[in-house]
Amino acid sequence: MGALPATRGPASLTIGALSERTGVNIETIRYFEKVGLLPRPPRTEGGHRSYDTEHVRTLAFIRRARELGLNPKEVRALLELRQPGKASCCEVQEIAVHHLDRVRAKIADLTRLERLLTRTIDQCSGEAAPECPVLDMIDHSG
Repeated sequence: MGALPATRGPASLTIGALSERTGVNIETIRYFEKVGLLPRPPRTEGGHRSYDTEHVRTLAFIRRARELGLNPKEVRALLELRQPGKASCCEVQEIAVHHLDRVRAKIADLTRLERLLTRTIDQCSGEAAPECPVLDMIDHSG
């Protein structure tokens, strides 16, 4: 496949400029391209990637979705659903509800962990002693 001519002006961005504009690391951009989350851009005659405003928009969407903790499969589904004529609030809601369930489960796990650590730390004298409740808890966990 031959190189496509780069468009000139603000719509033509290098990978570095795309990284700066979106706050996404260059290696992460390449990874998102490799796994198909971000469409591969056309290349200049010199072989450089040439990104446009849609790449900026898509990459920002991916970054925000990942910051919310959505997994790559969910991000891919949401990207598909945001395409013109594909939007289905019902399907988006289903993805969000499943994600919320996982978030709540993590919160419950962290709350249990907090209680366990608090109880264990409260048992620790903090003095030089032959036994340490925190080490004992870690040693006997699992």
